[in-house]
Amino acid sequence: MSVDVPRRIVLLRHAKADWPQVSDHDRPLAERGRKDAPVAGRWLAGAGVHPELTLCSTAVRARETWKLCAAELPKRPKTVYDERIYEASLGELIALINGTDDAVTDLMLVGHNPTIHALADALAGEAEGDAHARMNRGGFPTSSIAVLSLTGDWKSAEHGAARLVAFWSPHD
Repeated sequence: MSVDVPRRIVLLRHAKADWPQVSDHDRPLAERGRKDAPVAGRWLAGAGVHPELTLCSTAVRARETWKLCAAELPKRPKTVYDERIYEASLGELIALINGTDDAVTDLMLVGHNPTIHALADALAGEAEGDAHARMNRGGFPTSSIAVLSLTGDWKSAEHGAARLVAFWSPHD
């Protein structure tokens, strides 16, 4: 596949989680999270963002977020639940993106802060309009989405290589 293929990286922070007496990995969504996750899916559908592949953290709150979000899309993308996303470092998430099959042009990651925000910030060498300022002003709230464009193969996803084309938060 040609290296000048336009690609899209969609980053979704899990929805608002509850704090019951369970391990952090097993925390479910709070009521607000169960309301916000489908709204995020509707935004993706309305914005024409239809990932081909979603890599989702194995944490309960991330899996629940993705299930509710994906239900709003016109077609559910292939989903891989990857334990490496939970507690991943910035470098580990970039390595996951770099390892994506080049046949995929639209990739989504469902994960956690602070790493999802750090990833969006690191990849975005440029931004459209006020997307970068909006993303950084609110600290990447739960259920927020960053959409980045990248030209090249997945191995070219590195610091400053992408353009932040949209940032959305359910409370904008």
